[in-house]
Amino acid sequence: MIHLKAAQYRRMPWKNGLGETTEIAVFPMDAALESFDWRISMARVSASGPFSVFPGIDRNLTVLTGGTLSLAVDGHAPMRLDPSSPPFSFAGDAHTDATLTGGDLIDFNVMTRRGRITQHVSRLALQGQLTQRVAGNTTLLFCIGPEVTVDVDQTRLILGQYDALLCDRSDALLTLTAAIATAVMRVDLIRLA
Repeated sequence: MIHLKAAQYRRMPWKNGLGETTEIAVFPMDAALESFDWRISMARVSASGPFSVFPGIDRNLTVLTGGTLSLAVDGHAPMRLDPSSPPFSFAGDAHTDATLTGGDLIDFNVMTRRGRITQHVSRLALQGQLTQRVAGNTTLLFCIGPEVTVDVDQTRLILGQYDALLCDRSDALLTLTAAIATAVMRVDLIRLA
């Protein structure tokens, strides 16, 4: 298990140069945009515009905080995303235009290389205690904030806002505790045979 701290994340320009991404985790470690198997990041969106194109990539986007993002993917009717919306999956190589309303927002983005990795992304509401089992895959838990305690075996970690826990351990049982209502993003990454 690896505790990833928000202050240590790598910042980099968007592929299309229209903004900045904060990279939470990538595999293989330090992989370039053309060579990762999976990549998890977040970004502040401050203006409407086109999304970067990622050939061969499946994407999943969740609005964490702020305004509303309407995504028009390959000319289909726009999908409206706000902080109460479930995660939204779409092809990274599709032509995607975003319209921002209601002010800046922060999004959470999961990208996986098609044919190598599949993904499952969920937002877990948390107040009090919640148990999560990790079984045989790579799982990332991302604290939307302000703070979540994670207990596994005899180890206790405190995840601050935007910290994450990366777990590759098979059959781990994680107990999450939050004193006030918050949410945690759970990302399961499954390698294809």
